[in-house]
Amino acid sequence: MSTSDTTPATTTSEAHPRFAEALRELGLDVEVRRFPDATRTAVEAAAAIGCGLGQIVKSLIFEADGVPVLVLMDGSSRVDLELVRDELGAVKVERARAGLVRETTGYAIGGVPPFGHRTKTRVLADRGLLGHAEVWAAAGHPHAVFRMSPTALVDLAGGTLVDVRERTA
Repeated sequence: MSTSDTTPATTTSEAHPRFAEALRELGLDVEVRRFPDATRTAVEAAAAIGCGLGQIVKSLIFEADGVPVLVLMDGSSRVDLELVRDELGAVKVERARAGLVRETTGYAIGGVPPFGHRTKTRVLADRGLLGHAEVWAAAGHPHAVFRMSPTALVDLAGGTLVDVRERTA
């Protein structure tokens, strides 16, 4: 069953107003889908959309020596903090608190999109995202997502391609 069979097409009005405005400013016409159940986690999003877990983009905010940084990671992988630390030349990298996430991005955890944030931050995009023809990311709300090519998404986010995925033994 395809996604279009289960979810009607919607418009950018389904996105968080800040993200909808970012899409307009960028001249993007993307389909935003809203689901009755939360798509807050990668597992929830993949189940609702009907796509592979790796096609979900997690937009994660970390603090590198106290400075927010956004890491874009596929939904089936975990971020290796040591690789992020090395990439940034930072002494300490840790997951940002919910308050800092909202302050930095303008969105709550579980709905953070890859771009359209309140403040400009450095963006690291794991190279593994490019292994998919299309990916899905949050549209500013825990129930709303949009799809795009990973290359376009990384470009729009101003991301630097890096390898920061945790390796499994």
